[in-house]
Amino acid sequence: MPVLTGPALVAAALLVVAGAAKVADPANTVGALRALHLPSSPALVRCGAAAEAVIGAAAILVGGAFLWALVAASYAAFAGFVVAALRAGTMIGSCGCFGHEDTPPHPLHVALDLALVGVAAAAAAQGLVPAEAIADDPGQGVVVVALAGLALYLVYAAFVDLPRASARSHRH
Repeated sequence: MPVLTGPALVAAALLVVAGAAKVADPANTVGALRALHLPSSPALVRCGAAAEAVIGAAAILVGGAFLWALVAASYAAFAGFVVAALRAGTMIGSCGCFGHEDTPPHPLHVALDLALVGVAAAAAAQGLVPAEAIADDPGQGVVVVALAGLALYLVYAAFVDLPRASARSHRH
């Protein structure tokens, strides 16, 4: 099984989770986009979020260089958005990355996005197909999927909880 299978699963699954959250509740993303004077209708956010989720799922199931390049481009765009929010100095309580979750823009967010760009770019270079790699070795695949699930939770917590904790510590 390719070494990148687990990290790639995390990168793609996070797109699915975040996209689904924004489809369900686009309000924070709409607010963040408006604060930066970008197109921001709930319908537009839902369409973009649905595309995000589809790209993540397709990268897992179908894989290949093109889909992983789209995953990498997605994370590069997210990093760019967060950098723009940080530079604007506009009061944005949440970047809207996980729908209703309050995720304030933070330099850590940019670093995580850029790390995920690297994972997705490496997966693109390999033409990785995670579902195929897992199916080829189901025993090892179960372990990789379980560990990727744990890593997904930890990366999500890093996006959501660490910036909140940092904001709280700066207020005290």
